Amino acid sequence: MDNCTGHSQFLLSSFLLTCLFGLSLGTELSFVTCGSVVKLLNVKHNVRLHSHDVRYGSGSGQQSVTGVTTVEDSNSYWSVRGTSGGLCHRGTPINCGQTIRLTHVNTGRNLHSHYFVSPLSSNQEVSAFGEEGEGDHLDEWTVQCGGAVWEREEAVRFQHASTDALLSITGEQYGRPIHGQREVHAMTGPSQHSLWRAMEGVYMKPSESPLGNRDYSHPLHTEF
Repeated sequence: MDNCTGHSQFLLSSFLLTCLFGLSLGTELSFVTCGSVVKLLNVKHNVRLHSHDVRYGSGSGQQSVTGVTTVEDSNSYWSVRGTSGGLCHRGTPINCGQTIRLTHVNTGRNLHSHYFVSPLSSNQEVSAFGEEGEGDHLDEWTVQCGGAVWEREEAVRFQHASTDALLSITGEQYGRPIHGQREVHAMTGPSQHSLWRAMEGVYMKPSESPLGNRDYSHPLHTEF
């Protein structure tokens, strides 16, 4: 695993342990929860949100974020987390309108945006930023959906909290060293290019302890 710090090792180890325990549980959550580790599919272009320890050669020079057609790639897993100043107890549903962070499991960097220009489309650059899961306020995204909570079957949008731009793909493809991968960027105004759906992953559920206290440590459903 490239550039894997202690925190990202912990994230991945927790994810793998969760997978092992989750395999024995058959009930399926219909919504996305805090602490879940998921892959996100761009509905229009049928590619999954992806990152890797390859930096942009222009713009910010930060870790690149792309879209890939491969389903099985472990570099497409993202951990759903609260903001640095907000509570997000493991297993609680993500509300529509809630602001979250998406942390790339393999590198420990957060989905990030800013006013740098993206390399192919000249839209707003999207990168992965921070160390060991901690970056800054530009790592925060608001979930836009139609009901009370982020439903797994629903196509949702992610609005960058600081710039109001929407996480998008419009189909531009990179050459080497990431040949065929799609550019991910942020754009003003909603469109079919900015719709995403939660796919494979580990979805955490809250459960009641014998004393009636909430216990957020039990996984509910695992998909690969």
